[in-house]
Amino acid sequence: MLSSKDLSRIPEEELLPLLQQEESKEQAFSVLVKRYSPRLYAVIRRIVLFHEDANDVLQESLYKIWKNIALFKGNSRLYTWMHTIATNEALSHLRSEKYERKVPLSTSEYDLAEILMNDPYFDGDNAEALLHAAIATLPEKQKLVFQYRYFDELSYNEISQLTDTSVGALKADFHHAQKKVKQHIEIESD
Repeated sequence: MLSSKDLSRIPEEELLPLLQQEESKEQAFSVLVKRYSPRLYAVIRRIVLFHEDANDVLQESLYKIWKNIALFKGNSRLYTWMHTIATNEALSHLRSEKYERKVPLSTSEYDLAEILMNDPYFDGDNAEALLHAAIATLPEKQKLVFQYRYFDELSYNEISQLTDTSVGALKADFHHAQKKVKQHIEIESD
C-alpha cells in the first residue's frame, strides 16, 4: 500500500482501482474526499441556496459515491461521475424542499439576493448576489446548463454527456437562460 503522501499525488485513473479494492478503498476514498469535496460543494451550492443544506447534500453525495464506487465502470472520468451524483442529489434536495414547502416557491415571496448577502458563508458582492438570485429563478434544466457553461466552463458536448441531452437542446436552454438572467438583473438593478 502507498503512503498517504504518495496517494495524494496519484492521478485519477490510478486512484480508481485503489477505490475498488477492499484493502485500499478507505485510504483512497480519503484522498478522493480531500481532492474533490471543494469542487463538489461548489457544484451543489450553486444549486442549493443555503450553506447548511449544501453541506448535507455533499455528505449524502459522498456516501452514495462510497457505496457505489465498485459499480463505476470508467466510461467517463471519475469526477464527471461524482459531479453527476452531486447534481442529482442537489436536485433531489430541491424537489423535497419544494414539496415540504420549507422554501417559498415564488421569488416574489422572498428576496434571493438578500438571503445570499446575509449568508455568512457567501463571500460575493452585490452583483454576484444578483447573479445567483437570477439563476435561482430559472427552471431546473436551464439553471443546470447555465451553471455548467458559465461557472464550470464545460463544453456543450461535456454537458450533453452529463445530462443525456442533445447539444442543440442545450444551446437553446443556455440561450433562454442567458436572456432570463439578463432581464432579472436589469429589473433588480433599477
